[in-house]
Amino acid sequence: MEKTLKQDEIDALFQAARATTPEAGAQIKARVLPYNFAAAGQISTEQLRAISMLNDLFARNLTHNLSAWLRTRLQVNLVSAEQIPFNEFLLRIPEISYIASVRLEPLGALSVLQLDLGMAPAMIDLLLGGEGQSGELRELTDIEEAIVASVVEIICRELTTAWQTVGLSFNFERRQMQTQTARIMPVTEKTLCLSFEIRMQESSGLLNLAFPAVVANTILRRLTGEWGGRRRHAGETRRRMEQTVRKLSFGAALQLPSVRMEARDLEDLAVGKIVRLDLPVNRISEFRVNGQKLFEAQPIRLGVHRGARLEMEVEEAGK
Repeated sequence: MEKTLKQDEIDALFQAARATTPEAGAQIKARVLPYNFAAAGQISTEQLRAISMLNDLFARNLTHNLSAWLRTRLQVNLVSAEQIPFNEFLLRIPEISYIASVRLEPLGALSVLQLDLGMAPAMIDLLLGGEGQSGELRELTDIEEAIVASVVEIICRELTTAWQTVGLSFNFERRQMQTQTARIMPVTEKTLCLSFEIRMQESSGLLNLAFPAVVANTILRRLTGEWGGRRRHAGETRRRMEQTVRKLSFGAALQLPSVRMEARDLEDLAVGKIVRLDLPVNRISEFRVNGQKLFEAQPIRLGVHRGARLEMEVEEAGK
């Protein structure tokens, strides 16, 4: 049996629908919260405070030692610490600038150091006996580049001293051309960027450092105490993890310590030629695992195989 609605009943249904729809929409909107995906992984206030404290120490040490080396007064201050994509860091680099690759051990990762060349003429003038007069912004000569490289080595040394609490060592590799800098790490990688201002009597400029994500994450974990606060696993889970880890393989090698060779000796290399190494005959070899020196050792023969007799544990490896 069909039922026919009267006009007043139809109007009442529409009015009831209009009355409930806004409330339902309000309830749905109340459950939706805005989220900024670009803010994911950003430095927290606690981490920023720890980074600032660490780099304030670096700035003070660099101020003292660089002032003594240049025999003049200068001031180094931390300007900013932020996480930005590497391509944004590249866009901030001036056209004429000193860019260097710095290797961070023991991670083996490369970071980028950029120094404004506006300070170079004053530094070079001071080291050559002048009063630190500023000059025009231009590319460096070979001699001037060697002087600026010495400044970068001092910066890396002071970074190593200040950052020893996180167990990182900064090793200056070489200067990079601006076209080669983009190859050091992916341009989309989120980097930790530190910016310092170096202010001298006649000039000033910026020192910028960009660390890849693997280094930034390691630094932030160690600075905020998360490195030592690992989550505890159940006993059975830990045993399975230990059994799995014991099946992992690592590259191992018994090798002589590294030596330096002149370019002309390398040029004359040929099959059958004997190469002289500047090592004493009783110099002991190094047993390395995954590139890490663990023991001093002697090569021996074990049946048809070659082996290594471990003589002495390396102190740094046992710490």
